Amino acid sequence: MTDFLGYRRADGRAGTRNTVLVIPSVGCSQEAARSIARGLKGAVYLPNILGCGQMGEDRLTVKRTLTGFGLNPNVFGVLVVGLGCEELVAEKIAEGIRPSGKPVEAVVIQDAGGRRKTISTGRRIVKEMLAEAASLRREPIPLSELILGTECGGSDFTSGLSSNPAVGSACDMLLGEGGTVILSETPELIGAEHILARRARTRKVSIRLLAAVAWWEKRAIEAGQNIREGNPSPGNIAGGITTLEEKSLGCIYKAGTGPLQEVIPYGTCPSKKGLVFMDTPAHDIEQLTGMAAGGAQIVLFTTGRGTPIGSPIAPVIKITGNRNTYLKLKEHMDIDVSRVLEGKEGLTDAGKRIFEEMIRVASGKPTKAERLGQNDFCIFKLNPNI
Repeated sequence: MTDFLGYRRADGRAGTRNTVLVIPSVGCSQEAARSIARGLKGAVYLPNILGCGQMGEDRLTVKRTLTGFGLNPNVFGVLVVGLGCEELVAEKIAEGIRPSGKPVEAVVIQDAGGRRKTISTGRRIVKEMLAEAASLRREPIPLSELILGTECGGSDFTSGLSSNPAVGSACDMLLGEGGTVILSETPELIGAEHILARRARTRKVSIRLLAAVAWWEKRAIEAGQNIREGNPSPGNIAGGITTLEEKSLGCIYKAGTGPLQEVIPYGTCPSKKGLVFMDTPAHDIEQLTGMAAGGAQIVLFTTGRGTPIGSPIAPVIKITGNRNTYLKLKEHMDIDVSRVLEGKEGLTDAGKRIFEEMIRVASGKPTKAERLGQNDFCIFKLNPNI
């Protein structure tokens, strides 16, 4: 298979979903945004609590992330809901999304005359967008247009031995089709960063990767923390992972075997095809948010112990190599690759199953996280609020 069935956007990009997104520009307008989207099939709101009081680089990160969610090709149209006195003005977010050609509007509580009038106006706008979105039909899209996010969370010893390498095999298959794969979780490269750096396309890319890893370790030390004491987490340790280096060696398996094309900042779209590294925290929801803001239309998420995490706009496929986890948390798990550890399935075959499921999900099959309405969102920031 070389195509998936997706939605072609006005800017030429293609999405795997056809969502109308309601974005609160600030935490003060979050409840109004939630009420606007509530009960409207196909509409999703972002539980954003930032947008005011951020300092320095955090202001730009919040704006870039919210705008990136609106620009993601899985989104058909956007309504931005503001309060009216916040730093991150609703209309500024809308302006950043409009060049994509998708319908975008903004409504402001203080201008509209209060919360109830804002909700009434917002619901009318969203209903109109949903009606327009319903007229679109899926069409064949080359797999080369997919941006695939990869993530691991709630890891155990099976992650590095089965599910992560199986995902790496699936990623190699997508790279063979000309697609793009995002690897993230910078702190979880510590101890294995030199292995990935050797695969960098240029020396400059290698230096950027190593510098990103060094920054995270340095910041932990400056905060009086030993990053190797907090990672692996207690759950990781209970699951059989003993050191950060061991966890990191398992983490990089998700990237497959392709050359590393570039290193990009948090919430930024890749500028190159192929394997890309996004500099993100190891915190699951923050990194998932960053990859979606960077244009990922679908995510492969490995977990040994299990996790319910999902994205508001990008389908997240959960993969486990732990048979007990698959049986115990079946409502969350999409794929079981535990037969790899039992010697009953090769990594290539497991990777092919993941790859084929990825195409089905990209073409419209709902994931377990989507069925459960698991819409997690959290923006990474460096500084305290003021």
